Amino acid sequence: MKSPTCLAAAAFLLLASGCASITQSELQRVSVTAAQDGKAIKDAECSLTNDKGTWTVKAPAQVDVRKSGENLSVVCKKDGFVDGLLSAVSRAAGSMFGNIIFGGGIGALIDHNKGTGYDYPNSLPVQMGKSVTVDKKDEAAANQQASNCQAGQTC
Repeated sequence: MKSPTCLAAAAFLLLASGCASITQSELQRVSVTAAQDGKAIKDAECSLTNDKGTWTVKAPAQVDVRKSGENLSVVCKKDGFVDGLLSAVSRAAGSMFGNIIFGGGIGALIDHNKGTGYDYPNSLPVQMGKSVTVDKKDEAAANQQASNCQAGQTC
């Protein structure tokens, strides 16, 4: 018969193997910029909102937002400019899938409720007068392409 200590250690390792609540924060630092026709707009008042709260900054800025399974909406305003709208797509982090596979879903439920199992794109480039959507998977693809170009592959 296995000892209770061994069983407890095995249970902990199984539950912690993919648990974003342990490995990730509820907060994510994102960078907000505002521009029009390729020119930076300074001091635009930007409001970032999801179901976990609202954060207000003057672009360009970095701000810590609470992560969520819901998309992050960004609205930037400045006198003399048409408002810029941006939707940042929330994507499940890899640790969420680990929870589903190894944790039987309990860890995934906790991470979903706390927001720790999700990520937003790190850069939120608001285009004044436009409505745009940014997605972390597009950001990852662009980073991979840039990495390939630096490695001497055809771009």
